[in-house]
Amino acid sequence: MSKHPYLHPTSRLNRFPFTWFPFNLLRALILLAMDLYHILKKQVAKSLRLQLMVAFAFCLAASLIFYSLSSAVFGGIQKEPVIDYESGVQRIDNTAKSLGEVLSHEYRSHDEAETPESQMNGEKERDHNFTEQVKRESSMNRYKIKVTDLTGKVLFQSSNSTETSVDIHKSIRNSIDTQREKKLRQETSSLYPVTYKGQPSYLIVSGIPEPNINYTRGQSPFTTVSSIIFFIVLFYFLTQQKMRYIEELAGGLITISTGNLNSRVAERSDDELGSLAKNMNLMAEQLQMKIEEERRAERLKNELVTNVSHDLRTPLTLIIGYLRLLNDKNYENEQQAQTYLNIAYNKSEKLNSLIDDLFIYTKLTHQDVPLNKTGIALNDLLEQLLEEFVTPAEEQQIILSRNIPKEKIFVNIDVDQMIRVFENLLGNALKYSPKPGVISISMVKEQRYGIVRIGNMAEELTEQELEELFDRFFRVDASRSSQTGGSGLGLAIAKSIVEAHEGSIGVEQQDGELVFYIKLKLA
Repeated sequence: MSKHPYLHPTSRLNRFPFTWFPFNLLRALILLAMDLYHILKKQVAKSLRLQLMVAFAFCLAASLIFYSLSSAVFGGIQKEPVIDYESGVQRIDNTAKSLGEVLSHEYRSHDEAETPESQMNGEKERDHNFTEQVKRESSMNRYKIKVTDLTGKVLFQSSNSTETSVDIHKSIRNSIDTQREKKLRQETSSLYPVTYKGQPSYLIVSGIPEPNINYTRGQSPFTTVSSIIFFIVLFYFLTQQKMRYIEELAGGLITISTGNLNSRVAERSDDELGSLAKNMNLMAEQLQMKIEEERRAERLKNELVTNVSHDLRTPLTLIIGYLRLLNDKNYENEQQAQTYLNIAYNKSEKLNSLIDDLFIYTKLTHQDVPLNKTGIALNDLLEQLLEEFVTPAEEQQIILSRNIPKEKIFVNIDVDQMIRVFENLLGNALKYSPKPGVISISMVKEQRYGIVRIGNMAEELTEQELEELFDRFFRVDASRSSQTGGSGLGLAIAKSIVEAHEGSIGVEQQDGELVFYIKLKLA
């Protein structure tokens, strides 16, 4: 027995001859219904309101069905009989009408021409049929059947009737009263005009109508109460999952409010509750990032105070020491005194430079320094700066390897501020490059940016050191010796200047070479 793989509903539809007229219309309707179902399902999944409306409608329909079933089962606990004589009166009228139609029937022979003899035979057959039907009705239903002339004289009557004359006026009134009051159990008469043996007559059928007993079901409170309880229970179970999710979100919010910002709530749906969960997680993530930034800022502030105190105290201590020696005339000769004075002066210059760097960094950080931007060829600016560094580089046995294109690359920059950036990078390259060594300077144009790269061989740094290289007061030398570096603000200032120009600065380490790059927008 072969097994057929599962087919998608659309694939199954394609197996039928839908190119024929009735089938292609049916296929279109089926596909339309499927599309509407998927659209509605998608919309309901995205809206909590629609989900509650659908659940309410389903519970209402189910409770109405339950009400109907319980009414059929338990609604007849209280029974109240209703006696109706209408059907009995109607049966008497139908009997009179049926007998009248027998008497009014005119015999027609279908086999031979109508003759007095055949007509007589037909009348005998009709009278016989009438008599037999009167016997049946009088014996089975105990109806009194009479045929009278217009004055009330009885021409024919059933065996259970003994009257010789009938008050026609009274019989007609009795029939009318009975039709008005069909709920009374009393003798009822029904008159029907007929022709009996060639003369106008009345057919009178009298009898007591048989009652029809019906039982009405009473309104049991169990049906209504059970339907309401069924609705509440069903609605509770259908919305239980959503309620649990709301409780889960509330618990997650309480957890986050206690300070546990690592806590996250599950995003279980695409509706408003899922959006709420997503926003709660986003809120916790942003709060966590903000707190971490505040902690980092506080740590950097503490480090700033420590580093500034260290960097200011060291030269200031030397200045005070040498000035005390001079003040106390604790020197052997004027040449030694001049040496002490020169040392104090140099330390004062360094102290002044440190204070200037700190002041400039603070202003750049708070964007208090206005930029006087002008259009300039970045090639020319860099060539001019490199000419100034040729002599210091030769003195330290450093070769400046240039790769600068001849095509002019124009940028809008504050020339003085950008010169400070390049001088800092070139100065660091000269200071930290091995002697003898090579410093590579290159410039390229990539799409809407001009990129300058300055690289030199250096000791390999860790990933963390590369990330913290542009932080203020950061030095690779943790001892912060004045012999191995400056204030630690140079790269931080350079980064602030480049970012103020809407550019970017970064560092890469490849094959032992440390490469700084500056990316500036073209004019």
